Amino acid sequence: MQAVVVAAGQGTRMGPLTDGLPKPLLPVGGTPIVEHVLDVAVPHVDEFVLVVGYEADQLEAHFGSNYQGTPIKYVTQDAQLGTAHAIQQAQPHIDGPFLALNGDVYLTPALVERLATATTTAIAVMPVEDPRSYGVVDTDGAQVTTIVEKPSDPPTNLANLGLYRFTPDIFEYIDRTERSERGEYEITDSLQYAISDETPVTAVEYDGDWLDIGRPWELLDATETRLEDCERTIHGDVEPNATLHGDVVVEEGARVRDGAYIEGPVRIQAGADVGPNAYVRGSTVIGPNVRVGNGVEVKNSILMADTAVGHLSYVGDSVLGRNVNFGAGTKVANLRHDDQTVRVQVKGEMTDTHRRKFGVVVGHGAKTGINTSLNAGVTLGTNARTTPGEVVTRDKHRDDTGANHEPDTPLENKPQR
Repeated sequence: MQAVVVAAGQGTRMGPLTDGLPKPLLPVGGTPIVEHVLDVAVPHVDEFVLVVGYEADQLEAHFGSNYQGTPIKYVTQDAQLGTAHAIQQAQPHIDGPFLALNGDVYLTPALVERLATATTTAIAVMPVEDPRSYGVVDTDGAQVTTIVEKPSDPPTNLANLGLYRFTPDIFEYIDRTERSERGEYEITDSLQYAISDETPVTAVEYDGDWLDIGRPWELLDATETRLEDCERTIHGDVEPNATLHGDVVVEEGARVRDGAYIEGPVRIQAGADVGPNAYVRGSTVIGPNVRVGNGVEVKNSILMADTAVGHLSYVGDSVLGRNVNFGAGTKVANLRHDDQTVRVQVKGEMTDTHRRKFGVVVGHGAKTGINTSLNAGVTLGTNARTTPGEVVTRDKHRDDTGANHEPDTPLENKPQR
């Protein structure tokens, strides 16, 4: 069996973390999202077909010609025109039943195994509390009868998880599929054609871990889930007066200095340098070659490669991109005074994270001046800058001239404690 893995999109809702970096390479638990997908699929397939597009060369450089001994072929989706269109790009390489998997979800081996062992066209579904934001599947027994995208009055609570088992017959129905109102070729429309032709489509119901990782705080959700399986492993250099409590991973080439207190689950990746006298607690990933300085506290956060958090700083419930530099005394607020959930601007709209605690999203190359204060829900764009002592209560971006600017948006999250 083959697996078509769709990894072509930029993931604009993840901005600025996807500026120059494909979304499937964003880290979950210290490993790229798409690598988790390949991990759970590799026992069931003898070839991957990776559909690439945005920053395709980075994906090809990361994986090369195989993954864990399983060959990889690459096909390009030049314009991101929907899942059906992406799967269609793989058609010349498909010679039998295949899995179709999104490269930006968190899923478990059990779910992929159930799909791989299905004997008909199959779609993974899960009961959810509010199915209105999903494709909703109606069934007669185990057979799918209809699929409706984001209905206001859902016929069931079964959400489409965007994971499928197909035969090459699906390409006939993709060819018949027209663009939706969103301007995309929807694979659910293709499946509806198949159902209308009385092609059996089985609903594979699942109630385990599955996360659609579309927005920055969902990287934290997925990392928290991933680190639940973390086991204490020490390969790096831990100095005698450092304290490691619980499930902490210190990779070879990492260093934890005297006085540091690490409270798992925490993963400290190769080349990272923590302390002295730093406090790092779960669920946190300190990425490759990251520097966490003296007197710094990091809690429930992701610090991506080559980032530095200077001494006497606090980072909580936040995602920091690559090559970020926090000046000494930079503080992140992660809790609203009114105890409401934190809201973040996503593609120009204020969006509820549904998290009582959420800090900031910081784009690659951003730098803060000493004693900067960052309010909960703030985004610093790629290469953004703050001045010493600045209090940032609105998103801050850097334009093509190198000047900082703040968008004309309301202040949603009240000043923090």
